[in-house]
Amino acid sequence: MSTNGKTRTMRVYPTFFKLAFSWMDAEKAHKIGFQGIRLAHRSGAGRILARLTAPDASLRTEALGLTFPSPFGLAAGFDKEGHGIEALADLGFGHVEVGTITGQAQPGNDKPRLFRLIEDRAVINRMGFNNDGAAAVAPRLKSARAALQRLYPGNRPIIGVNIGKTKVVELEDATEDYLVSARTLAPAADYLVVNVSSPNTPGLRLLQNVETLRPLLWAVGDAADEAAGRHVPLLVKIAPDLSDEDIDDVARLALDLQLDGIIATNTTISRGGLTSDSSKVESLGAGGLSGAPLKQRSLEVLRRLKEAVGEQLVLIAVGGVETARDVQDRLDAGANLVQGYTAFLYEGPFWVSRINKGLVKLRKGVSR
Repeated sequence: MSTNGKTRTMRVYPTFFKLAFSWMDAEKAHKIGFQGIRLAHRSGAGRILARLTAPDASLRTEALGLTFPSPFGLAAGFDKEGHGIEALADLGFGHVEVGTITGQAQPGNDKPRLFRLIEDRAVINRMGFNNDGAAAVAPRLKSARAALQRLYPGNRPIIGVNIGKTKVVELEDATEDYLVSARTLAPAADYLVVNVSSPNTPGLRLLQNVETLRPLLWAVGDAADEAAGRHVPLLVKIAPDLSDEDIDDVARLALDLQLDGIIATNTTISRGGLTSDSSKVESLGAGGLSGAPLKQRSLEVLRRLKEAVGEQLVLIAVGGVETARDVQDRLDAGANLVQGYTAFLYEGPFWVSRINKGLVKLRKGVSR
């Protein structure tokens, strides 16, 4: 197939999305799409696909003491339970962050809980950390890690694990709940993320207060390393809705605790700057907004963090990332790695391949 033919094939999905998925319940559409990706892997087609989508060697990135095949990865939220890590790796992601996973299994919030704002290329979710719990997910992570080592000898995609608080656990007991997940999941994780910034678990964002965050991160880091028998890089994921002063406080805390990095940012509770009908947006109710409207604020948070931490911490940028240019802009602004998610829902399985190929072209243009 010619290059133009491949490009046309890769661009078919947005039209397919409009016809097949745009009218469908968003969570159901996600489930069907994810099942299709996993089926392709199980059928053997994924291995053929992987040869076409493999990131160029020039994109290899060193961060967190690990080698990432590409600086671009999949943010937490798409694969909440580790069911499709190998299948997602087939698409060309440099890393896949699984989760958010909690100490106990939980169904999440009542449905419907996932909504598209197509005009804004955005999503509102109030999923509520629906997942099978740490004990059930851990064997899947272990199996996926072994499979990736076999399938990608010498340069496998990296597995991140994002952990959060079980809803029924009181805030004063949150640390012990996080420790259950850390001890259970760390042995199979390449890196671990403490999520204290989702707006969909009552009270969770209160844990971003540095006085509360300090003992939590300290305990999780120690427990993870002890359980894994090695150092497991530890990051914290923060909200875009923090004040600049709070961002500075988190940066100082991360440096003081010698964390490995910060992920910026999670979804926002803001509804500013949307083009979608305001009454429609209001009718959807509470939840975290992700996608294109988050682009500017997440970039602002990244730049502020970079100014505060310099080269001392790894920064992973996420929020409103849609194109290779977006990824490169984040890297130029100081991110070591970049993640996407919402655009994946709109652009389909070849999106990440276009990102990787676009990065190579951008870098060649800079080098000339």
